[in-house]
Amino acid sequence: MENDDPRHQGMRKKLVEGLRIKGIRDENVLSAIEKVPRHLFMESSFLNFAYKDQAFPIGSGQTISQPYTVAFQTQLLEVKKNDKILEVGTGSGYQAAVLLEMGARLYTIERQKDLFLKAQSFLPEIGYHPACFFGDGWLGLPGFAPFDKILVTAGAPSVPAALKEQLKTGGRLVIPVGNENRQEMIVIIRISENEFKSEKHGGFIFVPLLKGTVN
Repeated sequence: MENDDPRHQGMRKKLVEGLRIKGIRDENVLSAIEKVPRHLFMESSFLNFAYKDQAFPIGSGQTISQPYTVAFQTQLLEVKKNDKILEVGTGSGYQAAVLLEMGARLYTIERQKDLFLKAQSFLPEIGYHPACFFGDGWLGLPGFAPFDKILVTAGAPSVPAALKEQLKTGGRLVIPVGNENRQEMIVIIRISENEFKSEKHGGFIFVPLLKGTVN
């Protein structure tokens, strides 16, 4: 891939070693993070920081998530090859690329028009082909449901009912829930038509999941 040289690859290897030390155990997740050129998702002024384990601004008041957070959420999803996954909050497209690298069939929705347009044109340029949608993530994509897995990449005050409805029985929804200062990472598993199980997996800080769209 152009603009991805041995130095970048070496930095990714080092990043993955750091994630392993921090407790990420899913080898498929680590392998995907080692392959996705995160520096290409960032403004050139941030290139030197691309493989540090921290979040960075990407415009429109949004961030590219910290690699540890991406790895942690993805590990909780338990991605299997050919899983049909809905991602709420495309953002930079980095998380989408990680899921596609793991063999997911990905549907991703973004409420900020400029971020949507950027990801929609950029991801195919570097070899990733999700189905991109501009819309309100709170509502999900009912026309394409049900999904094996749903991943929400912004902090919600509560779990959107529409997303639970769009989950297959046996499916997993990973979502940070809380106020704007701190969210708890929640995994919701659909046991049956009307029964859901919920697990808590520690505190995080995400940008808020907002309703509506921004042109």
